[in-house]
Amino acid sequence: MHDLINDLGKRKQQALDYSATRPATHAQEPGLSQAHPVSMRDNVQRLVDAGSFYEFGVLSHSDVGEMKDRSPGDGLIGGLASVDGRQVMVIAVNREVLAGTEGRIHLRKWQQLDEFAVKRGLPIFHLGEGGGLRIPDGMGSDGISQSMMPMHLLQHGRQSPLLTAILGDSFGGPTWVAVSSDFVTQVRGTAMAAVGPRMLEIATGERIGAEELGGVKIQGEITGQIDHVGETIDDSLHALRTVFSYLPQNAEAEPPRFATDDAPDRMVEEVSDIVPTERTRPYDMRRLISVIFDHGSVFNLRAGFGRALLTSFARLDGHPVGVIASQPLFQAGAAGPDEADKATEFICLCDSYHIPLIFLHDIPGFRVGSVAEREKIPTKIMVWNQALAWSTVPKISVVIRKSIGAAYSNMAGPGMGSDFVVAWPTAEISFTGAEVGINVVYKKMLADAPDSDKLRQELLSQWEFEVGPYPAAGKYLIHDVIDPRTTRRFLVRVLKSIWDNGHWKSERRLANWPTGF
Repeated sequence: MHDLINDLGKRKQQALDYSATRPATHAQEPGLSQAHPVSMRDNVQRLVDAGSFYEFGVLSHSDVGEMKDRSPGDGLIGGLASVDGRQVMVIAVNREVLAGTEGRIHLRKWQQLDEFAVKRGLPIFHLGEGGGLRIPDGMGSDGISQSMMPMHLLQHGRQSPLLTAILGDSFGGPTWVAVSSDFVTQVRGTAMAAVGPRMLEIATGERIGAEELGGVKIQGEITGQIDHVGETIDDSLHALRTVFSYLPQNAEAEPPRFATDDAPDRMVEEVSDIVPTERTRPYDMRRLISVIFDHGSVFNLRAGFGRALLTSFARLDGHPVGVIASQPLFQAGAAGPDEADKATEFICLCDSYHIPLIFLHDIPGFRVGSVAEREKIPTKIMVWNQALAWSTVPKISVVIRKSIGAAYSNMAGPGMGSDFVVAWPTAEISFTGAEVGINVVYKKMLADAPDSDKLRQELLSQWEFEVGPYPAAGKYLIHDVIDPRTTRRFLVRVLKSIWDNGHWKSERRLANWPTGF
């Protein structure tokens, strides 16, 4: 028996030691020398709680004869671990083994580990890099028939959180997982794409560098396929843990509450210094968000994509919430096609994991015109509205300064399923802005008036009252006009009534919606 145990130990150690002899072909941490590469196994250990990782499949290898001795784990590291004391599954592509390509055993391990995690309600952390399907394994009708897109990924249905970090150049498989995930962070200097530059040149003749093909500028600002840019590997691993802290263990669980010393009834005295009364003056909505929600609790997603709209995780009295807010610093806060996609996906995410949504309006409407039409802005607006209409998490809507036209609906205005819609006294709520409205409605009157400038000012004054929050509040079309300084107190008080009563979990109607639009 001792001999058998010793043999087992040697076999496992050989497999574990294999990557240490591989060249450093993936992204390096700043400050680390080439003599001390950051292996994927190192990254797993840096992600999880110390000593918590239990690996499965150490003895597995490729079933292609000539690759057996150089494919420990068949290029996949997977097992159970804990992250901040919570049990998880970790699945990591090991680029030190055959460039992280996917063989049949690799795919079998991934599927079985993933299926176990979903079945038993474990969050999944996926660390991606590598070259996609391995050519020898996928060749021929029998090879490709055994290597098709896995149904377990396509039917994940947000049963448990799926969080991905792209830590090195990733083509094929790691990309498919990333764009199917609830959250994706990508390290600057890496690339993520359907196929790599070499394969692309052979197949189509196009010559392009990896970063130009799928670097963080492309994925973070143009496609929106990632939620966060990590400046280093540690930055991306930290982002995974941070986002995980807002999410429940699985679809049946509640999001975790964190203890906070930030008083729930704190007055937000800073609002007058942050939000200008003049509605055309820009300001940074991030500053307002930072003072309304628990100190230090805000995590912004997709900062470089759809920049006229902010989507953030935050906390109120320790409870996770999702924030959808206009950003007047860009396009005056007017939403376009990218902002619509960004809002839709965030609504789906929060609704699937029982995270209440807070909407902060300062939106002059949608960006319209020929460019927006070519990007299907009518469809984008309505899909956003559909997601909002089907969502069942608590929703609270606050009109900060303006909410104009159809955007009033998309930001969870009256009749869109919000539990409460309130406004600041500064709010302007109307079908269109004052200048446009007066020019359309009173065009002939202004043209015939002996003093058109005086008449225009009189009409603007009348319009100012009509578009203010009081007519809607008077008919109980909105629920209240609140002192801006009490915004935090109001949000906490309303949500406390829901949290304490236990009737706030979502029906998860959006769990099977696409993970991208």
